[in-house]
Amino acid sequence: MIVATYSIAACDLEASEWGVAVQSKFLAVGSIVPWAEPEVGAIATQAYANPTYGPDGLALLREGLTARDVVQRLVGADEGRDHRQLGVVDRHGAAAAYTGSECMDWAGQRTGAGYAAQGNILAGADTVDALAESFEASTGQSLAARLLECLQNDGLGLHQHAVNAVAGNEAATDNLGY
Repeated sequence: MIVATYSIAACDLEASEWGVAVQSKFLAVGSIVPWAEPEVGAIATQAYANPTYGPDGLALLREGLTARDVVQRLVGADEGRDHRQLGVVDRHGAAAAYTGSECMDWAGQRTGAGYAAQGNILAGADTVDALAESFEASTGQSLAARLLECLQNDGLGLHQHAVNAVAGNEAATDNLGY
């Protein structure tokens, strides 16, 4: 049985799209991990997720803070930070991530241009690396398709997952659970 949680927060600047894909054994994972807002950024909060990271992080991104600054601010103010994971992509495509020292092994992250991939309770870095490599190799597709492809190429198989992608100035988000 797979018990891992892993996610990727990402953007496509040319299409003005931001989104998050997450996969977990936990039901309704899409209600806590993914947060995204058009022209602002995308956030994934997981492990012992802090539900305030999403709305508070988006508020900081709206104020113009960078992904790195948002991660530092949220984690710095959280006494439970050692048990948390966080990935942030800002309006410019810059990414930052954090994995607390008490997250269950294996836990870690990888960032690149336009994405932050993170996972916990994994056998090793392979799944997070697969998320990153799939995202990097799938240019030319819509962001939603790229995010779904990341989950399908994880090497572990599908469980409960959600994709939340937003574009332009849309007021609502698409939350696609498969």
